[in-house]
Amino acid sequence: MNDSMQSVLMKGTQEGITVYLNDECSFEQLLNELKTKLETSNKEDRTELILHSQYRYLRTEQKKQIHEIIEKNSSYRIKQFQSYVLTSDEVTKQINNMSVRPAIRNVRSGQVHQVEGDALILGDINPGGMVMATGNVYVFGKLRGIAHAGTDGNKECVIVASYMNPSQLRIANKISRSPDYDVEGSDREFAYINLENDMIEVEKVNYLPKVRPNLIDRLERGIENG
Repeated sequence: MNDSMQSVLMKGTQEGITVYLNDECSFEQLLNELKTKLETSNKEDRTELILHSQYRYLRTEQKKQIHEIIEKNSSYRIKQFQSYVLTSDEVTKQINNMSVRPAIRNVRSGQVHQVEGDALILGDINPGGMVMATGNVYVFGKLRGIAHAGTDGNKECVIVASYMNPSQLRIANKISRSPDYDVEGSDREFAYINLENDMIEVEKVNYLPKVRPNLIDRLERGIENG
């Protein structure tokens, strides 16, 4: 039997062993072949396994059955389950992250404006005010408060403002504070994480296409979805 016909294919990787589970055979056949393969494995081997079910959606009970077979027939440990299948929650999250959420308002001191996806503020972010987004932050006004883009950890996100003089910028887990002394703000700037030094930097907006070349297409799609 060649690899393409196997229901269970085990391959060594830097992360351990990835076990590819055929998504076309019956689940019962899958379990039987997995058990057979494990019976001939090294019982002292405690390598971590990544179980990849490809385009098969595994229910919680099915994952439990796989876990029991591995536990009874080997010393392997399951690191995680992977697949190409998205759950409804994951699909919803992706759609939200592609959407632009416009708001015509000023965010005043003590207020927090928080969205999933890109935040588009048609107004000012005053000192003490804060805008947070899992995606990018666009301020068509004065940014003098706090802006946090990529709250889910996406370092590709940017913060764009018509007038940039924030008290604090945050992108993913990076923070850039304003200096202790008074400084003048600047028109039409954006903040981003320079992936070479892993620091937040601020540039003029006309430099944005060079830093994030796919951002304009993403913004257009987001407006359509929003």
